[in-house]
Amino acid sequence: MENKKEMRKWLDDMNLDHPLVIAGPCSAETEDQVLKIAHELKDTDVNYYRAGIWKPRTRPGNFEGVGAIGLKWLQKVKEETGLKTATEVANRAHVDLALEYDVDLLWIGARSTVSPFIIQEIADALEGTDKIVLVKNPVNPDLSLWLGAVERLYSANIEKLGVIHRGFSTYEKTKYRNIPEWQLAIELQTKFPDLPIINDPSHITGKRDMIFDVSQTALDLNFDGLMIETHYDPDNAWSDAAQQVTPKTLVQIMKDLRIRKETDEEAEYNSKLTNLRAQIDVLDNQLIDLLGKRMKVSDGIGELKKQKNVAVLQSNRWNAILGNMILEGEQRGLSEEFILKMFKAIHQESINHQEKIINA
Repeated sequence: MENKKEMRKWLDDMNLDHPLVIAGPCSAETEDQVLKIAHELKDTDVNYYRAGIWKPRTRPGNFEGVGAIGLKWLQKVKEETGLKTATEVANRAHVDLALEYDVDLLWIGARSTVSPFIIQEIADALEGTDKIVLVKNPVNPDLSLWLGAVERLYSANIEKLGVIHRGFSTYEKTKYRNIPEWQLAIELQTKFPDLPIINDPSHITGKRDMIFDVSQTALDLNFDGLMIETHYDPDNAWSDAAQQVTPKTLVQIMKDLRIRKETDEEAEYNSKLTNLRAQIDVLDNQLIDLLGKRMKVSDGIGELKKQKNVAVLQSNRWNAILGNMILEGEQRGLSEEFILKMFKAIHQESINHQEKIINA
């Protein structure tokens, strides 16, 4: 699969003056709930109304979706509001039913993307379709797996393709539900700049009060749109309550977001500059996170030295580390002066942490 301008034709043909917006409840719960939310989203920036019909849950016993009856509710959404509809499919049976009820946009979830068998089954069922098909990143940060899923759909003559960045699972506790790993999404954009990419801040954050900031970062990185879970009563939603926003909040988010329009050379320059600065912000945040983790390891070393009554400073090891880092830095275009300043500062902070523990 090669990058082609035609990849974004389905999006360009919409002639939007704002990012593509896919919004609606995490799960379709009742007909009244689905229709009420849809009517509140009518005449907003929302282009596609989403609702989960089948919900893959990690463990049995949780709400797994209302099933096919929810597709009838989506039909009513289209009839009553004019909104186009979207839902997740995970197998051939889901695809057949979604096509039968004329769902306009289908997406493949993160749990499905990890399995080439599932993707191939869906690709075979959708071969030649004129529906829009979006692929969420796999749960693990594997770009080849993500692109492999897109390639299988591309090989099935599906022309209206795109991807959804929803973050990646991690065993570590972080402020995110799924860590963004923005660099992986940036690498995908570099390889396929014309493949539309949508950000899903709801699943990245897991918290509604973080959705705006992640959405803004995505737009600064030239993402093409947003998928935001929306419910008229989020706290009482049947699934993922903490990450859903009200329609009113969604409207405000779209008003507050800074959206760049490329209309001339100056605007294009500013857009590129903003994008590069956003990449630097992402990397700086990763550096801070890594340094925080490094100091936690230093704390552990301090505890161990305290138990064994060992001196904090180990000169021989420090000199060996510094020499290795200078060589590593040179291979990455970093000057010896910079490496010395940076690692001396890191080393001093590590000593401070250990001394604090030993003297406590």
